Amino acid sequence: MASSLIIARIAIYAVPVLAAVVFHEVAHGAVAYVLGDPTAARHGRLTLNPLPHIDPFGTVLLPALLLLAPLLFGTPALVFGYARPVPVDLRRLRHPRRDAVLVALAGPATNLLLAAVSALALAWLPATRGPASLVMGLREMAAASLSFNCLLAVFNILPIPPLDGGRVLTALLPPRPARALRVLEGVGYALVLLVVLNSSVIGPSAGLRLACCGDACRRRCSE
Repeated sequence: MASSLIIARIAIYAVPVLAAVVFHEVAHGAVAYVLGDPTAARHGRLTLNPLPHIDPFGTVLLPALLLLAPLLFGTPALVFGYARPVPVDLRRLRHPRRDAVLVALAGPATNLLLAAVSALALAWLPATRGPASLVMGLREMAAASLSFNCLLAVFNILPIPPLDGGRVLTALLPPRPARALRVLEGVGYALVLLVVLNSSVIGPSAGLRLACCGDACRRRCSE
């Protein structure tokens, strides 16, 4: 694939990918705020401005290095990255066990909502044969948003700490198994990376393999 085409595809994917990750993180902080924890708000993280959510390595350097692979080796681009986790202090929640589940589910639920909006936009935009038209670019962006948000929601609901599904499982388990599961969180990072590298998703008509984990390197304040 020519370098100019890769750059064009990156431009189309950058907006929906960044939006998906930012909305995902803000949703965690917003629900925590409603349920009694102002930590994210005090850190200035309840904003849709992407800058406070960017992790220099996970959001910029790592994806950039992976995207250079096609230029150097001619292989499909595997995009993997993460945003800065929104800080949540579970001790401040009014009902820590129940509210921890709601906070964790807020991110994937938001991604599913964004996927639904993307599907509606894709259905509303007229089909066009012009490869370089604005409408075609918007259709590809909506399709990328649909695919990526579904991927992010499903991936993060896996019951592996530190993913959101792991947080839900930890909150639902009795105290002793929950503590044991939290101890395994360090191993969970390795499992997360293994799952990402072995379950990349091919973006619609893009020729790029996308596998991005919004919460892969999440560390929150907890009990």
